[in-house]
Amino acid sequence: MKTLKAFSQECWIKIRELSGDDAYERYLQHYAEMHAAHAKASQPLTRKAYFKNSQEEKWKGIKRCC
Repeated sequence: MKTLKAFSQECWIKIRELSGDDAYERYLQHYAEMHAAHAKASQPLTRKAYFKNSQEEKWKGIKRCC
């Protein structure tokens, strides 16, 4: 049986996943796994740059049906 602390930690992780709050951490994990060979040539985006880039991607272009 899980302890209350373990259960609450799992809930917190799921909430962060569902809300997108862990997007930067997932980006860093992806970058480390997929771009490790090129790590010397480039660096991952900073948290601020990642947020700006994701907001631009989200809101650029027409976002309505009519």
